[in-house]
Amino acid sequence: MKIEVTSASRRSQKLSEVPSAIFVITQDDIRRSGATSIPEALRMAPGVDVARIGTDKWAISIRGFNGRFADKLQVLMDGRSVYNPLFAGVQWEQQDTLIEDIERIEVIRGPNAAVWGANAVNGVINIITKRAANTQGILLSAGGGSFEHGFFGARYGGRINDDTHYRFYAKGFTRDNMNTLSGGSANDAWHQGRGGFRLDHSRGIDQFTVQGDIFYNAFGDRLNKANLSAPIIQAETARGHNEGGNIRLRWDRTISDRSSIMLQTYYDRVDYRLLTSSAFRAESFDIDFQHRFPLFDKHDLTWGANYRLYHNKVLSTELISFNPRLQTNHLASAFIRDEITLIPAHLRLTLGSRFDHNDFTGMEIQPNARLMFTPDERNSLWLAVSRAVRTPSRAENDIHFNANTIADVPGFSALLPFPVLTQLMGTPNFNSEKLLAYELGFRHQFSPQASLDVATFYNDYSQLRDLSAGALSFHAGFPPHLMLPVLLTNRASGYTYGVETSADWRASEKWRLQGNYSFIDMHIHSDSILRQFDPTTGSANTVSPQHQISARSHYDFSDHLQLNLWLRYVSRIDFYRIPGYVTMDARLGYKPKRNIELFIVGQNLFSQNHREFVSDFIPSFPTYIPRGIYAGAEWRF
Repeated sequence: MKIEVTSASRRSQKLSEVPSAIFVITQDDIRRSGATSIPEALRMAPGVDVARIGTDKWAISIRGFNGRFADKLQVLMDGRSVYNPLFAGVQWEQQDTLIEDIERIEVIRGPNAAVWGANAVNGVINIITKRAANTQGILLSAGGGSFEHGFFGARYGGRINDDTHYRFYAKGFTRDNMNTLSGGSANDAWHQGRGGFRLDHSRGIDQFTVQGDIFYNAFGDRLNKANLSAPIIQAETARGHNEGGNIRLRWDRTISDRSSIMLQTYYDRVDYRLLTSSAFRAESFDIDFQHRFPLFDKHDLTWGANYRLYHNKVLSTELISFNPRLQTNHLASAFIRDEITLIPAHLRLTLGSRFDHNDFTGMEIQPNARLMFTPDERNSLWLAVSRAVRTPSRAENDIHFNANTIADVPGFSALLPFPVLTQLMGTPNFNSEKLLAYELGFRHQFSPQASLDVATFYNDYSQLRDLSAGALSFHAGFPPHLMLPVLLTNRASGYTYGVETSADWRASEKWRLQGNYSFIDMHIHSDSILRQFDPTTGSANTVSPQHQISARSHYDFSDHLQLNLWLRYVSRIDFYRIPGYVTMDARLGYKPKRNIELFIVGQNLFSQNHREFVSDFIPSFPTYIPRGIYAGAEWRF
């Protein structure tokens, strides 16, 4: 609980002093887990639902509403937003770095929109990489196995002088196809190449950072043509790619322990092409300013402003088209936050709000109030009331999506002589989804070796996305068919509540145990007929597992030999008829020398394969997640 975090308030503070539900995944946690990707590492955090759809596809959310394009989660890489406003979500295959360069991942459960703005509705994930000074020397890693066919990573860190450090890295991997439920290939083998650099310079009270990455992904998909029969004519399988890069510049000035200035800007570009489903080019530019200073003795004020530009062009495919194809959107925001010391060392009140202006809904105000009570060094109690919004995406305004062809329209389709094509259509008057959240948390430090963290929440949602049917129309093309437009509305609402708990116990110098449990109950009110076709909102209560358990054991036999075990349980997902599952990962590491480690990792060991999720909207074939074993080596010098 003494670990330093920055994501909750955009300044460094001890985790035990944060009035938010926050969990930190450290570099040591990632290494011991055997995770080869950021999504796999996120399974360690309570309240986070991570479900794999295919080799390169995940569904990740916090506190419900999971889906391939889960839209109520803000994700950051070193403070750079990777939320995609085109489809409202995160494309996880693009979010990567050299896994050894990650310092920690901070996971905030619950809204933090007063700090990070619109779309930080159910949570925030901030992936923070190491400073260049902490990655000096050479690192080489390589390995391969049954599903992880092969991977490599290389990094070189050096310095220009005592105040200026740098690093360069490169990585690549190839991962196997997954199998569909019928045993065929899902055509989703994934190959990636990625490289980047970071330069840090210090001068007195100033610190400067320049950081950049480039990447290339080759992947594929296989669509379920049972849902895409006539009149949609297209290939069942296709291979595609995405490529892009980003560059980030940051300046920090530390005036005192309570006073600082930060200015950051970044540019991001991606080109995505998978012609069975979508093709687009997207660029974003962001500039962010923040100033923190004390006011009198009891007030710690932080204010700031942000401007973000999104420019994208969408190419039409047989599934998806946008009108207009080309668009530029702007987002301007400002925030203010005041941390007030009511009783020194015991009671603090935090008040703040963010004011966002976007092109779709205009001004959005997102206030927040948090109270932190610390009676002694071992206990802390916090509560919060927050408002957050999820602003519309371009898709919700401009998309025409040939969703599927159905033979059964409830009530009357048996009377129809032609197939019915449903087309999801964006609407220009789609509004922001809104959340009013109530949270209560408790932390207890039993001893320096054992701690407990409990968080509860009640979320009240209004103006959620819902579906409504338009009027059937006849199209005389080949083959003849009926068109049923499905329109997006804001008529849905709902509430969720739950509890998340995590425990950490160092049983001895050699043995550490970590565990967490998450429970959520969801109640959604939406269109009674169309909800059966809407897993993202209308049937969200049957898509998120009610119960999740994670238990990890880390045992060091000596300085040379480590055994790490990770047991997970996820309850059933009724919407997709996926049963609950229990699985285990294991990692055995051996260091013949201080700078060399050999390791072998087994993933999903309890069964040959299991199901986790199904792609919503884009009808990719459901797949089995396979058991996998890989081995590798790492050298540092």
